[in-house]
Amino acid sequence: MENNNVENDYDDDLYEHHRFEAGKGQSPLRVDKYLMNLIENATRNKIQQSAASGNIFVNDVAVKSNYKVKANDVVRVLLSHPPYENLIIPEDIPLDIVYEDDQLLVVNKAAGIVVHPGHGNYTGTLVNALAFHFDNLPMNSSERPGLVHRIDKDTSGLLVVAKTETAMTYLAKQFADKTSEREYIGIVWGNIEEEEGTIEGNIDRHVSNRMQMAVYPEGDKGKHAVTHFKVLERLGYVTLVSCRLETGRTHQIRVHMKYIGHTLFNDERYGGNLILKGTTFTKYKQFVDNCFKVLPRQALHARTLGFEHPVTKEFMRFETEIPADIQECIDKWRIYSKAQTIEED
Repeated sequence: MENNNVENDYDDDLYEHHRFEAGKGQSPLRVDKYLMNLIENATRNKIQQSAASGNIFVNDVAVKSNYKVKANDVVRVLLSHPPYENLIIPEDIPLDIVYEDDQLLVVNKAAGIVVHPGHGNYTGTLVNALAFHFDNLPMNSSERPGLVHRIDKDTSGLLVVAKTETAMTYLAKQFADKTSEREYIGIVWGNIEEEEGTIEGNIDRHVSNRMQMAVYPEGDKGKHAVTHFKVLERLGYVTLVSCRLETGRTHQIRVHMKYIGHTLFNDERYGGNLILKGTTFTKYKQFVDNCFKVLPRQALHARTLGFEHPVTKEFMRFETEIPADIQECIDKWRIYSKAQTIEED
């Protein structure tokens, strides 16, 4: 029998925690496996328990865990409590504030800090810190206070935070219109042949590993993405690069650099924590392992941030030093590459 009132399919007191829309190319896949690929840190047992409790819906109808997700299906996970990421608890976490006025602030985020609460990271985030230090920050389109843009957990560097609705609207438009300036410093595997170049290719979820993004060069899937890179220093088996974002997609630099064969150094999610270039000598392996210990994250830092001030209309540009862990790794590669050159000579 046709149900014209989808509200009857679930309790009004349930809250939406996750919502996914299957793409046009989605082949039939059990909903528990489908959600495992998309929800970070989720276990199949927990997902199956949610289904058994009637908390997983496809096209607004409760389904069991063996339901097979098809193209264009809308999958939702509803639970009895609000999503933790919407319950922002102020926490007295120090902020490295580079600049602040009555409209905005620029912070230098340390590696290892998540920008906003989400699945598996409900406390200890930058947003928790902002909620403690500032009252009544404006919400962005995702209901996250103050955030104009974000960077990955293990990427360090500069972020601008809006303190007023005026600043939020004005700054968000600059990021959307690609008029802001964002430069990252990174160490990548391999010796890039060109001195500089542009990587262009749509970015979307990887078809088999939903924790990764992938490049779709034909443009029939994903969102348009452009990264401009420039070689700063050649260090033998790795290269120090500057990357300027024309667009701002999830994992953009990480996935674009992997796409051209130069994965970020120690980027575990994209395979950069393996030795991708170099010799088979045991001493070399020990050297790389020492570099990984010095820099236990992807070698990426948001060094430069520029934008037009929402009130004064002045173009402001901020720059931070390369953090100590990345700098120490660079120094190690400098010494190693020079020693190799001497040996070859």
